[in-house]
Amino acid sequence: MYSNYMLDIQFYIGIYIRLSQEDKDKDKKYENESESVINQRAIINEYIDRNYLSKFTNYVVVDTYVDDGYSGTDFDRPDFQRLLGDIKKKRINMIIVKDLSRLGRDHVMTGYYMENFFPENQIRFVSILDGYDSFMNQASNDSSTFIVACNDYYSKQNSIKIRNVLNNKRSNGKFIGSAPSFGYMRDPEDKGHLIPNPETAPIVKEIFKMAERGIGVSEITTTLNEKGYVTPSGYKQTKYSTRLVFRDDWNISSVKKILSNRIYTGDMVQHTQAKVSYKSKKKITLDQSLWVIVEDTHEPLVSKETFELIQNRKQNNNRICKTTTERPIRLFEGLLYCKECGNRLTVTYRKNHDYWTVNCNRYSRDPIRGRCSSHFFPYDYLEEQLKKHVNTILSKYLKQFDVNDLNKEIINREKAINNDGNNKIKSLESRKVKIVDKMNHLYDDRLNGNISIESYKEMVKPYESELSKINQEIEGVKANVQEEKKNLSMIPDYTQQIKQLLDLNKPKRELLLSLIDRIEIDENRLITIKFKYGIIPNSEFYYEETTGPRNPYGKKGKSSVKK
Repeated sequence: MYSNYMLDIQFYIGIYIRLSQEDKDKDKKYENESESVINQRAIINEYIDRNYLSKFTNYVVVDTYVDDGYSGTDFDRPDFQRLLGDIKKKRINMIIVKDLSRLGRDHVMTGYYMENFFPENQIRFVSILDGYDSFMNQASNDSSTFIVACNDYYSKQNSIKIRNVLNNKRSNGKFIGSAPSFGYMRDPEDKGHLIPNPETAPIVKEIFKMAERGIGVSEITTTLNEKGYVTPSGYKQTKYSTRLVFRDDWNISSVKKILSNRIYTGDMVQHTQAKVSYKSKKKITLDQSLWVIVEDTHEPLVSKETFELIQNRKQNNNRICKTTTERPIRLFEGLLYCKECGNRLTVTYRKNHDYWTVNCNRYSRDPIRGRCSSHFFPYDYLEEQLKKHVNTILSKYLKQFDVNDLNKEIINREKAINNDGNNKIKSLESRKVKIVDKMNHLYDDRLNGNISIESYKEMVKPYESELSKINQEIEGVKANVQEEKKNLSMIPDYTQQIKQLLDLNKPKRELLLSLIDRIEIDENRLITIKFKYGIIPNSEFYYEETTGPRNPYGKKGKSSVKK
């Protein structure tokens, strides 16, 4: 049975076990442990002891890899990836599974690992129930291709059956989601029926009551945080994104999501998203015409009349926002940024007092939460100080300006840009040659019949993707080089623009936009002006507090300052 050459090889065995969620459900339903992790482990250990450990000394079990609750159509499983890592580290050179379906149910990727990856890494692969051993020349090995294809077919048919069952449950108004919407819980006597959650339903009701009274979303959010109510993600103990700073606080989007969710009226709304295919985790949002809606399936937390009132009010507010009276754009508007949070500072026109102000929008929308700090300024005072400071900087720059020095600097910068761009392109081209070479080898293997068409397509995909990225990077580097050169060519005109700016009593906004990159203001009122192209260094100064009235021009533009 065993070739003599295998007696000289030291085999380091990795046991691989996989159990899908469907198998778990079957075990619970039929009390059948044939697919359980415990049973798989017992079958494999008994096989190893009977065939190897009791007869040969050159077999050692190194590790057991278990993926419990993972689909066979997806190979991005944690312990399978750990197994691949140990293969690359030369920690194991033999893999044993109960049957081929435990390795995977996707025939293309399963075939790739069995026919390409394992042989290329000198891995001996054994499937017990299928009688498959990659190091043995036996007839049972020939049936593996058919078995793998059948496993894929089984997975597809199983997916169709499950989808039909779920569609039937949706049509009958049964909840089939992983977790009910905030405010509801599963009925202990009927898992497909929702009942109000005594802990969270009062919060949802209070949100709708506040909205019905005309309280805005921002104020509702502040109220919820003041009262210390648990958030939807906090209650579900959701794994937060690392981008979220205020993880346990209510935010405007959470409140809006609740106020727009029809499920709180007692109607079951499902099938708003769908997977691309049974092999993919990616979901797409479906058109509302495809949603499955069944009315009056559970106890409502808000009346349908109130819900419709809130939706109509929201639409009317949106229309008002779109048709607000146009106002003039102020000179430095769009250039002002908050130093602390990085957002633009909002310039606001207060119509009732004919008065302009500046503040951080992140702070002003919800000051109680302290998501940022106050950056309040009377805009007109700020504009006067900015104009004065910009004029001072530019006047100084023009006095020191030397055409010859500027031309030399432009030439040096252009050389540096070319060298840097060429080095980057050279490195990318080198990577590109290596990838093309690998793709050519794969193509030769395909022509020579060493790999199947399906395997070739699957194996060449990552190379094609990487090649596309490299080509995009090369084009990006070339575009950046051209952009930098364009900026350099604009520098001589830059000085001419400055002269035009200083010659005007009232500088034009378009000229300021061409000169200034951004103006940052921190909570201590330190103002930093950053100019474009790096020709003029950044400049800092503190806002000078004024003793005059907050609106020096009086109501409706009439000056309130005595001459």
